[in-house]
Amino acid sequence: MNNNYLLNVVGPTAIGKTSLAILLAKKFNTEIISADSRQFYKEMRIGTAVPSAEELQAAKHHFIQHISIEEHYNVGDFESEAIQKLDEIFKNKSFAIMVGGSGLYTKSVLNGLDYFPEVPQEIRENLNLKFKEKGLLPLQEELKKLDSEYYKIADVENPQRLIRALEIAIATGKPYSSYLNQPKKQRNFTPINIGLTAEREIIYERINRRVEIMMDEGLLQEAESLFAKRRLNALNTVGYKELFAFLEGKYPLETTVSEIKKNTRRFAKRQLTWFRKDPDIQWFDYKTPTEEIQQFIDAKVAKSSPPLKEGE
Repeated sequence: MNNNYLLNVVGPTAIGKTSLAILLAKKFNTEIISADSRQFYKEMRIGTAVPSAEELQAAKHHFIQHISIEEHYNVGDFESEAIQKLDEIFKNKSFAIMVGGSGLYTKSVLNGLDYFPEVPQEIRENLNLKFKEKGLLPLQEELKKLDSEYYKIADVENPQRLIRALEIAIATGKPYSSYLNQPKKQRNFTPINIGLTAEREIIYERINRRVEIMMDEGLLQEAESLFAKRRLNALNTVGYKELFAFLEGKYPLETTVSEIKKNTRRFAKRQLTWFRKDPDIQWFDYKTPTEEIQQFIDAKVAKSSPPLKEGE
């Protein structure tokens, strides 16, 4: 047991995680680690719902628009850098906040990454060639056959994730999911996991409205500015890939916006499936007063009852 606490705020997209994280950061006089893998990139502001200038000023954030879409950056890089930043924060504070809907990224900070065996290069190359020639569907069908458990929670619209799971399954003869949830790494903090949720209809309404706001704020223009780089992996994400298809003349704009809403709703469903497997998350309705969530935090801290650092 130690006197460092990481308040980990998770939940589906558009549920209000950023607002809660800022309120908690103010309450506990601390800083925020963003674990939203889509908000890392400098060039992707509107389509990833990056916190506003006012929100960024209200509390110190880390890992927001800190790299370029042209840089190679993965969950291992994030784990290493996030742990280093938390070590810095905990030198002077007893609390830090982490917020995001990218389950693999939050998991990497809380528990460390799972170990996976090396994969022969030719397997990866063959899968990439299959994706290039035939698209996502054959990869999705193969993953469903080889690892139905992981298929249920995977982002099956993300070719990189599909290929990673398939290459492990093909190379080892064991499902990718069998390598998940290995023993946790030791951390110098105690996590307090807070989930925000709502009725599915409310989540979907909030998502639909957010997409409309993004379009009003200039998401199409942002996609146009990135169109020439659309093959980059960072841009293979909901919102951008549909608008790239529109810019290629494949769909009318109205259909494109509907597709963004639909695919974002699917993404939110996968987020909830991932997080609800974690029994350590305490769920709150998105309208729950911050005071009630704070009482839950205080009770968890009191249970562990180490002394806080002087002055806190």
